[in-house]
Amino acid sequence: MIKEKLKHLLYQYVLPYGGLFIVKLLSFTYRIRLMDQDKEKKILDDQKMFIYASWHQRFFPGITFFCLRKPIAIIISKSLDGELIARVVRILGWYPVRGSSSRDGRQALEKIKDLVPAGYKIGHIVDGPRGPFGVVKPGMIKLAQVRNMPILPTITSAQNNWVFNSWDRFMIPKPFSRVIIRFGDAIQIPDKLDKDEFEEKRVMVQVQMKKLYEDTDKIWSSPERMKEIF
Repeated sequence: MIKEKLKHLLYQYVLPYGGLFIVKLLSFTYRIRLMDQDKEKKILDDQKMFIYASWHQRFFPGITFFCLRKPIAIIISKSLDGELIARVVRILGWYPVRGSSSRDGRQALEKIKDLVPAGYKIGHIVDGPRGPFGVVKPGMIKLAQVRNMPILPTITSAQNNWVFNSWDRFMIPKPFSRVIIRFGDAIQIPDKLDKDEFEEKRVMVQVQMKKLYEDTDKIWSSPERMKEIF
């Protein structure tokens, strides 16, 4: 009984608040620059709800940044780790929608249907929570079809990172690192697609995101481009 209470205390309070403190402390030191913000602004000006799409590997710098984009919801798995993340998300003021492709995915999509008319934007990790790395899962396309929401590739790249020994080589920018948050071209997904068309769109989103990450990473080896941005 005592062990369970301590575990509950750890996951409900100690880890969420302690972890969030570290995230905010690190993020405060970053030199963040936005690239191609006009692509985000166009969707916002059109008053469309949309999906911020990112890789799991790079989402760390966006945690505090997207607090400025509220109201925003994000789908989180129903695992124990997911419960911890959901707690952090609530503290940040985001709306956690619990579910995944393997568990209660349909219920999660139904909840998104309710949130979008209320003005919520959606944050989505396209290859999480277990990968494969960089592979856009079908749920991303289904999510876009729910309320005819455009997908906005939203990627981050940092000059100096800690790289973890995880399935996706998860990255956390080091203190005082230069960080770029960049938006890609919005991608519209038709609400009706046959099997082949669906796969074609999934691959298209995946390819566009990969190219955006690769091009942005190249900036760190180009003094001219770095000078333009920073």
